[in-house]
Amino acid sequence: MWKQAIDEAVSRVKVNIGRYKGQFPHVGIDGGDYQLTHNTDWTEGFWSGLLWLSYEYTGDEAYKKAAVGTVESFRNRLEKNINLDHHDIGFLYSLSSKAQWIIEQDESARQLTLQAADVLLKRWRPEAKLIQAWGPQGDPVNGGRIIIDCLMNLPLLYWAYEQTGDPKYKEVAALHAEKSRRFLVRGDDSSYHTFYFDPANGNAIRGGTAQGYEDGSTWTRGQAWGIYGFALSYRYTNNVKFLEASRRLARYFYEQLPRDRVAYWDFSAPVNAETKRDSSASAIAAAGTLELMEHLESSHPDYGYFAGQVTQSMRSLVENYSTGSDPQPQGLLKRGSYSVRGGASPDDHVIWGDYYYLEALLRMEKGLKGYWYEK
Repeated sequence: MWKQAIDEAVSRVKVNIGRYKGQFPHVGIDGGDYQLTHNTDWTEGFWSGLLWLSYEYTGDEAYKKAAVGTVESFRNRLEKNINLDHHDIGFLYSLSSKAQWIIEQDESARQLTLQAADVLLKRWRPEAKLIQAWGPQGDPVNGGRIIIDCLMNLPLLYWAYEQTGDPKYKEVAALHAEKSRRFLVRGDDSSYHTFYFDPANGNAIRGGTAQGYEDGSTWTRGQAWGIYGFALSYRYTNNVKFLEASRRLARYFYEQLPRDRVAYWDFSAPVNAETKRDSSASAIAAAGTLELMEHLESSHPDYGYFAGQVTQSMRSLVENYSTGSDPQPQGLLKRGSYSVRGGASPDDHVIWGDYYYLEALLRMEKGLKGYWYEK
């Protein structure tokens, strides 16, 4: 089952190379084709990652050529500083230039990735001891704001420490991860999407959301970012608190799922016939839980539970949410949501959902683990 799903996915990626002609897919428009960008948003790395995964799986040079082309686009973006004033640098460069370094040991890709890590490091605010998510330093609203998504950007900094030996990268990443663990993970193992701190001293102000149902709700994609992000912080630091945070978030995620094992967009949203799903949240959670399981003994009480939940969730994604062998759609997964709250592509293809869907499939079938760390 997994192999067929992978083969269908990489075939669609190859067709999309010709469709996109050097541009980058972002989100679907009204359930149809992808909106394309010229590498100016936060999501372009996922297309690059899909190309590298497809190349590793098939060995087909067509994927490699397209992937290398995306890296050159990222090089141009960094040189010209095109919309890099945010924390999503890890999403952009871990799956593009870092992937090229991991696969090909290309020194220019390595140097580009280290430059990207330095860009992300500029988001560190030493007074508040956090990586500011959005906006310029001193921004009156976002100056002391973190969001749970940033956990998936931290591997860029951890990797930079491994490459250079400079402790500042790892120290910043670990401090931010710990702040996220303390304030984004709630006592019942749900999570805040975002949290506000006083930028002058780091004192906690309040939790909130940008894309969830309400400030106190649990946005499912955010919960999924937390599962994966804390597991990766554990891999790099061996801090068992991060492993426990990942495990708790994963347990909560799967306990809240509906019968078909694919998440609605927010665990607190009222469920009716119109409630939007977020297939991307389930794809991220599956890939993250597979990472988490690598750090649990097979005798751990949750190991078998997680194995069963990932299998059920991925089976449902393949059977009920994938575009399968239908030649027309551009996306791999249906029913992803970008921002239900904001009315932006609330029920569409989303490129990050496609990436994590293929990564999870390849983890299960071939042991390919993406590009968050070197193997």
